[in-house]
Amino acid sequence: MDDTAGSGVSAPILPATVRVALVHDWLTGMRGGEKCLEVFCELFPDADIFTLLRIPGATSETIESHRIHTSFIQQLPGAASKYRWALPLFPRAIESFDLDSYDLVLTSSHSVAKSVRAAPAALSVCYCYTPMRYIWDRFDDYFGDKPTLYRWAVDRVAARLRRWDRRTAGRTDLWLAISTIVKQRIHDFYGVDRERIEIVFPPVDTAVFRPGAADPPAGLTTGGYDLVVSALVPYKRIDLAVAAAIAAGRQLVVIGDGPERARLQRLAAATRGAGSVRFVGARPTHELPAFYTHARCFVFPGLEDFGITPLESTACGRPVVAYAAGGALDTIREDLNGIFFTEQTVAGLGDALCDSRLAGPWDSAAMAAHASAFSRDVFRGRIARRVASAWRGHERGEAHV
Repeated sequence: MDDTAGSGVSAPILPATVRVALVHDWLTGMRGGEKCLEVFCELFPDADIFTLLRIPGATSETIESHRIHTSFIQQLPGAASKYRWALPLFPRAIESFDLDSYDLVLTSSHSVAKSVRAAPAALSVCYCYTPMRYIWDRFDDYFGDKPTLYRWAVDRVAARLRRWDRRTAGRTDLWLAISTIVKQRIHDFYGVDRERIEIVFPPVDTAVFRPGAADPPAGLTTGGYDLVVSALVPYKRIDLAVAAAIAAGRQLVVIGDGPERARLQRLAAATRGAGSVRFVGARPTHELPAFYTHARCFVFPGLEDFGITPLESTACGRPVVAYAAGGALDTIREDLNGIFFTEQTVAGLGDALCDSRLAGPWDSAAMAAHASAFSRDVFRGRIARRVASAWRGHERGEAHV
């Protein structure tokens, strides 16, 4: 794991003559990966960005201010909304970029970005959110409910992509993983030695998420509701949160949208119990601190690669009820900023929502201090120091470990 001392960047990271390319899978919204990319853009303000496709204006001004190169995926009909259907073409698209004039290639990857071809003499660093989950460990979460013939066809494509994905892992000199579980996946799926993989946790914006929002959102009372903030997609397991809250007699507020919303609303209507669920859709970032601050707890039922939202809740001084697996194990400390449930079932989560430990007392100052160890400044400093160190070793001709 990278060092934890200090957070500032007091000197240029690289010599001024070093040309930097940033490679990101796609730019279609401002989620956790794009917030990391934004920091990379701050560290390397003159870098060019390469991405399979982009929706202009979908990301921050910091990202949009860079020169952005897209692949032929950008030109496909309906690419802005249907680009995932082009998955079989992603390898050819990412390999089509010409990066021969760049000395450092920093890939920001949860799909194919890590497989871009850098120049032979360049240093290639991958900040890995996870190996492609839909072809490796989460295939059934994405395709389990599809017709048999469809699953058969996708499985054949996935098998070919897995071979390519593993074969091209050798193009990366230095791996930076977002969590312990992602480090393990890189080792398991790509055969990368653990010594070559370091963990650098993603950032939470502690300038935005902090205790003290004065009033609860309209129609809600302080401590009177539990909270979910999530994309509504199957692997997030929001269905568990919905059913468990109703069974436990709790009011659950669900912030977010996605293809699962209609099914989750039907589930809430059909589930018997004293609780209720309120779907409020997506909300702008500036509204979220009030929802976090006045919730009784934040509910995190899925197995995640990392999980920024539990840290947002922690930064706002509210505890998390989390499934004891994945990235939550790196960020949740029992009875400091949350509690775990070990059975990923309605009953398992329901028991945790009724757990007397949720009554507290909870130390919001201690939680905010815990979240500060994952701040943007800390993240920026760790990335800067690790890339600078790798570049110095690269210049000396040292092997990357």
